[in-house]
Amino acid sequence: MFNEESHLAAPIRWGMVGGGRGSEIGYAHRASAARDRFFALTAGAFDLDAARGREFGRNLGLDPERCYADYQSLFAQEAQRDDGIQAVSIATPNSTHYAISKAALEAGLHVICEKPLTFTRAEAQELADLAKARHKLFAVMYGYSGFPMLHQARAMIEQGLLGDIRIVTMQFAHGFHSAPIEEHSPGAKWRMNPAISGPTYVLGDLGTHTYYLMEMLTGLEVDELCCMRQSFIQSRAPLEDNAHVMFKFKTGAVGTLWASSVNAGSMHQQKIRVIGSKASIEWWDEHPNQLRYEIQGQPAQLLDRGMPYLLKNDAICSRIGGGHAEGFFEAWANLYHRFAMAIDAFERADQAMLDTLWYPDVQAGMNGVRWLEACVESADQGAKWVRF
Repeated sequence: MFNEESHLAAPIRWGMVGGGRGSEIGYAHRASAARDRFFALTAGAFDLDAARGREFGRNLGLDPERCYADYQSLFAQEAQRDDGIQAVSIATPNSTHYAISKAALEAGLHVICEKPLTFTRAEAQELADLAKARHKLFAVMYGYSGFPMLHQARAMIEQGLLGDIRIVTMQFAHGFHSAPIEEHSPGAKWRMNPAISGPTYVLGDLGTHTYYLMEMLTGLEVDELCCMRQSFIQSRAPLEDNAHVMFKFKTGAVGTLWASSVNAGSMHQQKIRVIGSKASIEWWDEHPNQLRYEIQGQPAQLLDRGMPYLLKNDAICSRIGGGHAEGFFEAWANLYHRFAMAIDAFERADQAMLDTLWYPDVQAGMNGVRWLEACVESADQGAKWVRF
């Protein structure tokens, strides 16, 4: 059970770039970071419109003088303060992640960045090298990975309860963009603009989440992949609104991933199923408190979060007893809790503590970028198998 008495010597002074008025993802960051009192929002550059951003920050209770017109001013002026920010979350469109992350690291800040991390592996590697050189935490916000039952699944796989992993099936296939809503939705419009979104749409926006869950749960490494992608709404080309990827893993296991925004009638349909030689497990983000566990020759079991029969694992962090629903904000709060613990360990140069902490780090972000590049390479060559 979650220990609400745990605390840091002082909350981490925290800022945000992006995530201003009307941003669902900005609210998710703020609500989750505030949950355990490990972070204190003290500054930000929330909006491209400086006046609107300042008004928004003031409405959140911030000092208007610490609501800046742009991220350059935020980093430069906070660095001059004795009480300046120590960490920043970046909740901006994809095309800006590299420049803002680099500037934040150069300003001596810990960074929590939205995914995908960058457009290219070279940019991602540069950020990873810079974070290491500056000895700063660099985390990537794979928010779904904070759900407790995924860590139950991970522990079961690690303990061999599924046997040898043979097959992984993944999907994140909603239907909210089955019509051209980008004509009147600013959020959808930038996601379908290659200059802002990058070389992919649903692969980078949706598929990268489930791909990371596969890495987190199984530890499998891709050997080859084959990707086919379509733009069913033709105005979205060259970006895809539907894609299928096949995987060959280095162990001999295989897998598939379906990413789509045109699965008409569907809400999320983010699922991951891991199939072993003895048993299978399946998790669905619309029912995140349950894990379906199927042993060959036995009745299927539905494991529930917060129950005493689950494996003991420090990464499984239930915030309320079993039977009550925990959801998206709790998962994100679990991640921000771990980010705070890791930032504190970085500040104290406590490598022993860092070695025990799990969180989606810059390597996870780099792997996602590498995967997206390989998917585009394969699709552009007519769904050719390519080495990873």
